[in-house]
Amino acid sequence: MRVRTLVTHREYYGMDAMALRAATGRVLARLAGVAPEEAQLSGRNLRHDFAVHGSKGSRLVGELVADGLLEADETRDEYRITGRFLEFATARVVDPLPRERARSIVARAAALAQRINTDWTRNPLQIEMLAPFGSFMSRDPELDELSLGILVVSRPWNRRTRWGRMQSTADGAHQMRDAFRALSSFVQVKMVNEPGQLPRPFAVAFQEL
Repeated sequence: MRVRTLVTHREYYGMDAMALRAATGRVLARLAGVAPEEAQLSGRNLRHDFAVHGSKGSRLVGELVADGLLEADETRDEYRITGRFLEFATARVVDPLPRERARSIVARAAALAQRINTDWTRNPLQIEMLAPFGSFMSRDPELDELSLGILVVSRPWNRRTRWGRMQSTADGAHQMRDAFRALSSFVQVKMVNEPGQLPRPFAVAFQEL
């Protein structure tokens, strides 16, 4: 299960991060010890645990279903939590990422891309372009995340090791993702193999010449 990050001073489903995590935690506590096949909640209990009632509560439950946090029983007012719901219930809550720090991380990511291309000779992939996108392209001084688009290509033969065994492509991609994610818990990686797959708009932070 992925570790989700919630950011203070942001609203999620009409609640701040701490309130949402507390509400989802109350739902989990209600289901403690219940067999998975019986782990259903009534709409009434959900509205109670989220402390939202009436039409507003019904809208909230509808949003949670639409966003994949809950699965609805179409014949009754009952719901089952999903893995996405668990992500919110166990999420980290952090302060947002200041833009200056985000720029510093992008600079470190560009240096990492160059190091990967130069030194990771057992990896069958190399980085053609590193391109931050998403909230980094906004004017917001504080970011919820730092999305990095990574365009990869096959490593040229003259940059591959002459001795030892090469990694598989899947292992090489996994190694790259882990290295960029290790720069910061805010980093989200999207790896592509065609320029047109990079989300727009984006900025080019590194490009192999």
